[in-house]
Amino acid sequence: MDRYVFKEWLIGFALTLGVIVGILILQNMYDSLPDLLDANASVQQILFFYGLALPTYLPAILPIALLVSLLFTLGTLHRNNEIVAMRASGVSLLRISRSLWAAGLLLSGLLLYLTASVVPQAVEQSRTFFDNLEFAAERVDREERDVGLLYNLGFDNRKDGRLWFMNRFSELAWLGLGVNVHTRNAAGQEVSRISAREAYFDDTRGHWVFIDGRELMIDPVTGDPLRALPFKEKIFEDFDEDPSLMLALHKRPKELSLFELRRIIDTLEPDENPIVYAYLVRYFSLLAAPFSCLVVVGIAVPFAVSGVRTSPMIGVSKAMGFFALFYVLISVATILGERQILPAILAAWIPNMVMLLMSLWFFAKAR
Repeated sequence: MDRYVFKEWLIGFALTLGVIVGILILQNMYDSLPDLLDANASVQQILFFYGLALPTYLPAILPIALLVSLLFTLGTLHRNNEIVAMRASGVSLLRISRSLWAAGLLLSGLLLYLTASVVPQAVEQSRTFFDNLEFAAERVDREERDVGLLYNLGFDNRKDGRLWFMNRFSELAWLGLGVNVHTRNAAGQEVSRISAREAYFDDTRGHWVFIDGRELMIDPVTGDPLRALPFKEKIFEDFDEDPSLMLALHKRPKELSLFELRRIIDTLEPDENPIVYAYLVRYFSLLAAPFSCLVVVGIAVPFAVSGVRTSPMIGVSKAMGFFALFYVLISVATILGERQILPAILAAWIPNMVMLLMSLWFFAKAR
């Protein structure tokens, strides 16, 4: 019986997953293929890009594919009165669905592994690959420093009391143009200011090098300039801010990988930088998302096999409604976590826990 139920589900799951992946790839091609062609990407490069993008879809589509396949499989068994026959022979609902619970647990483990290792690398590599293609197309008539420019790049390092501002930053040359760094004391008063034509981060030694600028000493009490020290090139070994961290903070949390989110959380204190709460909620949400597969099984099984006196579509509609409610809870909890109304870890786990408890209640009721 376990093999039979599992086999019926696995066929539906494979077909559903293939259809959803195909639709998402077509949607991605509609959005990104013109840009790839404009960047003169070859067929091999295009296939490589979509191969990198494929693992990033799985955390979002696996729970949906699981829900659709469960509703389809159990609905078919229900329509053919096979569920009735099984239960009439004395087999419990848990006994009938235990192979599906095992599948949900395996998919949760798979998603946790993908989220923790494979997906972050795929996200970063696909973004780097796409950016490099665009940079290569822009370099035809431009200097390296004028390619991949990000304007008005700022970074507030409250831990070390430094406020950075760059007029432009070249992601290709890894070079800041029009750089100003304001250093403050523990009381928040400015004590020095560095202005330079350009600056770059020496990633081998872990510090910044400023070129063609001056260092202005400031009286922290009055705010008056004390003296200016011009320089052609100067190394500031204490300035260890990583440009990749600055760039990550200018992206939305959904655009970052788990590794990048972890770097932001480890580097910046949420109490000192309230913007970090959004990245903190996203980080815990990624870790909690794989366990939604168990929630899906708990929602689908009791509704799909509920009662023979009603149409199977009624149970399917209820399951889809509760699944939509699950995503509404995720959105609400995320907003509450970003606004610091809920702790970030609770904002990530509360939707899973609420829906799992509800599904267990429905499951017990269906028995």
